[in-house]
Amino acid sequence: MLARPSGIAAVTLKTEAELELMAQSGEIVREVLTLLREMVAPGVSTKELDKAAETHIRSRGGEPAFLGFRGYPASICASINHEVVHGIPQPDKKIKATDIISLDVGVRKNGYYGDAAITVAAAEASGQATELIKVTEDVLKQAIEQVQPGNRIGDISHVIQQYVEARGFSVVRDFVGHGIGSQMHEPPQIPNFGPPGRGVRLKVGMVLAIEPMVNVGGYDVRTLADNWTVVTCDGSLSAHFEHCVAVTKDGPRVLTR
Repeated sequence: MLARPSGIAAVTLKTEAELELMAQSGEIVREVLTLLREMVAPGVSTKELDKAAETHIRSRGGEPAFLGFRGYPASICASINHEVVHGIPQPDKKIKATDIISLDVGVRKNGYYGDAAITVAAAEASGQATELIKVTEDVLKQAIEQVQPGNRIGDISHVIQQYVEARGFSVVRDFVGHGIGSQMHEPPQIPNFGPPGRGVRLKVGMVLAIEPMVNVGGYDVRTLADNWTVVTCDGSLSAHFEHCVAVTKDGPRVLTR
């Protein structure tokens, strides 16, 4: 779940023991996303996906991290087509064959959070939608490679912007990735655009929720009347991928792989 840009605050470094706890939450997130990917099909409602996610999370001893977070009313975010993020699951919101859907899942277990997202094509995605999904997933991989001690947040941001724009798409600027740990949103913030060599320097023990949001059209977005669902202003398709990544002396460790 994304954060809006805000002020600068201190970054908390995690111990090895804390990273292991976060990895347990991350494993449940991975399981849920695998389950939801298999469920996505024409006729399935986003509420069905939400119920399946909550059931699995609780069966594994976790809590749905999004449920009740700042008043959010569901366990996952399910955002279809031009919905960028934070789409609220509904029983009457059923997936169509040509849809793409972003699925964002958060889990809290033993006091620590995991958070990840994927975008899935239902059945008959267009060539443009397929390319959008591929570029967004690929750019997350590129960004993760920048999670090295001594690099800066701007190095991650710059790689995302350069990769996406070189392929004719745009990156959302009104929302950012974030640090994560014993809180859902922690410093530092991770924009998906900007110059390299700037921002917080990466240190061993930092954990980053990196989450590029990529649009077919322009990067401008707006929030609907439900105060959660974010959509592209021009109605173009959007995709979203996310992983929680720890900075270690040996490079990036993906906790939600």
